[in-house]
Amino acid sequence: MARLRRRACVALFLFTLFIFGTLMALRTLKPSDGFSDLAPGLDSIGERSDRRRQEAAGDVGVSPGHFQAGGSDTKVVFSRSDRDYSIFYDVHIFYYLWYGSPSVDNKYIHWDHVLVPHWDPKIAASHAQGKHTPPEDVASSFYPELGPYSSRDPKVLESHMSQIEAAAAGVVVLSWYPPGVADDHGEPTEDLVPAVMDAAHRHSIKVAFHIQPYKGRTDQSMHENIRYIIDRYGKHAAFYRFRTNTGEVLPLFYIYDSYLTPSESWAELLTAKGSRSIRGTPYDGIFLALIVEERHKYDILASGFNGVYTYFASNGFSFGSSHQNWKAIKAFCDVNNLLFIPSVGPGYIDTAVRPWNNHNTRNRVNGRYYETSLQAALSIRPEIVTITSFNQWHEGTQIERAVPKKTVTRLYLDYQPNQPDHFLQLTRQWAETFNKEKDKWLM
Repeated sequence: MARLRRRACVALFLFTLFIFGTLMALRTLKPSDGFSDLAPGLDSIGERSDRRRQEAAGDVGVSPGHFQAGGSDTKVVFSRSDRDYSIFYDVHIFYYLWYGSPSVDNKYIHWDHVLVPHWDPKIAASHAQGKHTPPEDVASSFYPELGPYSSRDPKVLESHMSQIEAAAAGVVVLSWYPPGVADDHGEPTEDLVPAVMDAAHRHSIKVAFHIQPYKGRTDQSMHENIRYIIDRYGKHAAFYRFRTNTGEVLPLFYIYDSYLTPSESWAELLTAKGSRSIRGTPYDGIFLALIVEERHKYDILASGFNGVYTYFASNGFSFGSSHQNWKAIKAFCDVNNLLFIPSVGPGYIDTAVRPWNNHNTRNRVNGRYYETSLQAALSIRPEIVTITSFNQWHEGTQIERAVPKKTVTRLYLDYQPNQPDHFLQLTRQWAETFNKEKDKWLM
């Protein structure tokens, strides 16, 4: 009996030793060996988050490209005493510098925009004519919280960059004309660009350029424009660059109304065999064409562009701005190794400057129109999304803070029952969702 008891004790000891040894061996295995202390998938998310935080301490001005292996590390994370927050370099927002006020510019600029007549004289005759008379009557259906401001006011620039940071948009796409050149209703603003870049940099925001269709824009003048921008601003800490799928880090340019220039002319600049080619030179870049009509996609391909964007915030206004067409455009771009960058907006109403254009108005519906646009963009899995706009007040696409206002002759639209920052907050919420979804696409 005693012998059996000793044998049982020895067997129990050996079994206990075996179990202990097995557990110790299992504890030495790393997640890469097939085991993890985390639930499936959480280890890769955590590692990616740590990597982004490490990169945020260094150079954060680069967005990875379209088919970049390993994911889109486009987030920079800041720490404050009360919370962590982020801005995202794959969320770009169009920005305008053309506003002026008497206190800074000795007169109103753009807030007094003319009422543009319809091209058909019969239709034009049935609508109001003349121009707006600020400050009570401004060329917008909404009224800015800052009033009819000057883009040259340092306090305005600081407020704008704070609002853009609050919206989590990491790249300002600056409407740009060459030195001494302006739109038909404004004055030159190129001299203001350094102040914009400095203000953006204080908020870790980057700046890309939206080159406008000034009179006489050709492939030759564009060559000069690109050289000027890169030589003058390329070393600024706020200058935005994009990492391509081949690992190149290049400036990114949006070219508005690119279809006005023949594809043969663009090819002289944007293809390797062009007579004025910038490909492979210090002035190479990522060039994005505006797609308006379906046929434009073939011209864009022949021109040597790197991708397309849609700009317009009015769903259905054009082929490119119609949400229902984005899947097909994205498929075309994927096949031809082009970026497709959809543009979303909170609504559209330009009747303060084009009183005959009611049919293109898109009501905000307290943010639901914006959210529908954002979801349409998210569904096609883009690398970058653009927002039209931060402050295009004439067309009612702004997400800048607006306030209720009523005058003797005007009742302005507003964001009520929501607060003046409603669309900034919607943008942040969506930007965070967009980047969480991108993490899932890459897993």
